[in-house]
Amino acid sequence: MTESREETPAGPPRAEPVGPADEGEERALELAHRVFEHARNGRTRELCGYLDLGIPVNSTDSEGNSLVMLAAYHGHPRTVVALLDRGADPDRVNARGQTPLAGAVFKGERDVVAALVAADADPYLGTPNALDSARFFSREDLLDLLEVSLEEHEE
Repeated sequence: MTESREETPAGPPRAEPVGPADEGEERALELAHRVFEHARNGRTRELCGYLDLGIPVNSTDSEGNSLVMLAAYHGHPRTVVALLDRGADPDRVNARGQTPLAGAVFKGERDVVAALVAADADPYLGTPNALDSARFFSREDLLDLLEVSLEEHEE
C-alpha cells in the first residue's frame, strides 16, 4: 500500500509535530508562564527556586518584559532585589521602549525605585525615561530618589 501526499503551494508537504514534541513544548510554555507569574505576583521564593534550577534571570516574555520589569511594575521590591542579586539587568528595555525604573516611577513604587537606583539603573534610558515619567506625574519624592530636583528638570 502506498501513502499519497499532496504538495502544498509553498513547497513539499510538511509534517505536523505530534506526541512528545508537542507535550514538551506545552510543558515549556507552562513553565515559562509560571515563572513570569511568580515575578508579577512577587513570589520571590518560588521564582528564585526556578532561577536556581537554571531559568535565565534575564528571561523575557512575548512583549519583551523581563522578570525585573514585571516585579518592578507590580511593586515587589524584595523580588526585584533578589533578581538583581542574581545578575538581572536593571536596564533591560521591553518592546515598548520602557525600562523597569520608568515603570516603577510610573506606578509610584518608591522601594522598587530605590532598589533599581542602588543597582545603577539608568534614569535617562527608555521612552519615556524615568525622569520624564517622574516630572510628568509630579513625583518630586521619586525625583529626589533619582538624585534630581524637579526644578533642575523643568524646561
